[in-house]
Amino acid sequence: MFDFLWALSVDQIAILSAGLSAALGTGAVWLGLTERGPSARRARAILDRREDLRRQLRQPKRRDLTVAGVSIAKRVARRMRLLGGAKAKEAQVKLNRAGVRSRDAVPVYLFLKLAAPFAAGALAALLTYGLDLWALSPNGKLLVSAGAVLGGFAAPDLYLKNAADKRRQKMSRALPDALDLLVICTEAGLNLDSALVRVAREIGANSPDLAEELELTAVELGFLADRRQALQNLEARTGIPSVGALVSTLAQAEKYGTPLAQSLRVLAREMRDERLMKAEEKAARLPATLTVPMVVFILPSLFIVLIGPGILRTIDALTNL
Repeated sequence: MFDFLWALSVDQIAILSAGLSAALGTGAVWLGLTERGPSARRARAILDRREDLRRQLRQPKRRDLTVAGVSIAKRVARRMRLLGGAKAKEAQVKLNRAGVRSRDAVPVYLFLKLAAPFAAGALAALLTYGLDLWALSPNGKLLVSAGAVLGGFAAPDLYLKNAADKRRQKMSRALPDALDLLVICTEAGLNLDSALVRVAREIGANSPDLAEELELTAVELGFLADRRQALQNLEARTGIPSVGALVSTLAQAEKYGTPLAQSLRVLAREMRDERLMKAEEKAARLPATLTVPMVVFILPSLFIVLIGPGILRTIDALTNL
């Protein structure tokens, strides 16, 4: 390459430099004309958004079925005066423990508690009396209808109970790790509010339910007058005994100024030991649990393999006699 450059004359080098400069200038002008800046892209996005909004305003408004159903549920619950009593507070606790945060969750739940028995009973009566689907006796039809009514009454509670139990198990498994992170944050000098926010951010991928509860507790600690009430709300929303111990420790540290990191470290160790004991208990209960499947499924096939040939030979010998 260098030998080729040295072999060129002065005129050839000048011509080559002029051509290269012309090519670079043309490329710069072309890029300047075609490349759009951030302001142009933002202006184009604003125009597109304005056109979308104008198109939505011109379209006829249609009421979503979900919104219509929620409004009906709210109207019925308000007419029946179900939103201001102890049942509404109990329903709010159940929904919080199940992880349902919607504003309209309480009236919808109360409406389902009220309407599900009638709907289930009407469906069962239609299938048994109207269509005669199973050809039952009159007493059987009455029993099926009554069972459907009871099932419809208990279905919302069973659903919330199962959802709350699954959520509680997930949070219980992630709680010791969250306590270890909380110990690290408090030892690093963070206050309780900032430590809860940081721990929630770190465990959000592994346990989003616990992260949501910790973030909500941090928000309540910031605007509630009584900080102990925010911690008690955390215990009420989760329903976990370990969280009750954590709330007691945090409330004691807030009230008396005791060292928080050492108490949390001891509490995290106790929770880990408790989780290990539960795992050992399940492992010890496993042989007794496997006894019934082994007797029902494994032993008959084993007896057939071991005793079957002898029985067949005996039958053949007796038939030859």
